[in-house]
Amino acid sequence: MEKQKITGAEALMRSLEHEGVTTLFGYPGGAIMPAFDALYDHKETLNHILVRHEQAAAHAAQGYARVSGKVGVCLVTSGPGATNTITGIADAMMDSTPIVVICGQVGASMLGTDAFQECDLVGVTQP
Repeated sequence: MEKQKITGAEALMRSLEHEGVTTLFGYPGGAIMPAFDALYDHKETLNHILVRHEQAAAHAAQGYARVSGKVGVCLVTSGPGATNTITGIADAMMDSTPIVVICGQVGASMLGTDAFQECDLVGVTQP
């Protein structure tokens, strides 16, 4: 059996499907576009709800988790797109609501160089 090469974005979409995700909320941007491109190929199994702001994506994911009993998922870009989810992340953390926030990031070789829209989101979201 020949191994199939896939992109990280395709691996992400397959992982979401494998984990039973059917709905995600998001707002596209440069650093996350490969994931949105891959999402298009999974439109039969992954329902994407386009929001008008990243904060709305985080809050929608939280609301979805509360009413569905499933994990809420949102997909946003790097930098300001990611930091716009902080209020929703904090709210979900305080209410013990399960959400997953997937955000783009600059290339690994650019981390720590103050690259365009680079942000230490892990550091920002630590309790």
